Amino acid sequence: MSELTLLLLQVGFLVLLWFFVFAVVYSLRADLFGVKARKLPEPATAAPAAAAPSPSAPTAPVAPAAPRSASGPVKATTDAVSRIVVTSGPKAGLELPLGSEPVTIGRSSESGLVIRDDYTSSHHARLLLWGTQWMVQDLDSTNGTWHDGKRVSAPVPITVGAPIKVGATTFELRK
Repeated sequence: MSELTLLLLQVGFLVLLWFFVFAVVYSLRADLFGVKARKLPEPATAAPAAAAPSPSAPTAPVAPAAPRSASGPVKATTDAVSRIVVTSGPKAGLELPLGSEPVTIGRSSESGLVIRDDYTSSHHARLLLWGTQWMVQDLDSTNGTWHDGKRVSAPVPITVGAPIKVGATTFELRK
């Protein structure tokens, strides 16, 4: 084997080794600090005609738009649902009152509802008020978020009293 071929193999192996090291570091960082959550798109007031989906393409359900006024978003009332009640898991019996701000659920101490179990991600899910309807959004968690027995892949409206499962914890929204 020529010296040039041997040198190229050594350099290729070194690049591959560094790629592996960076992949491991990225994976550890994502596990420790969580992955950045995707933001929900702002409700569009007028969509351009070019952005309209083709009639043959299947479309996913879209969350209802939040009401707006000339001065900005209108504050929605939360009379229908006022609290989260943990029904099973390490914090069974805990009640958390809801306002109009989003509530993040996960292992991170920055979360509004901190759940410390092996099956919950650092930033696992988020509850947010969209207009007058509470929605649950999975934040790319490893084990998924379940609403009424169905896995949440996109923000879905929450049914009052329906179980929401995050890791080994189940909770529901109540009046």
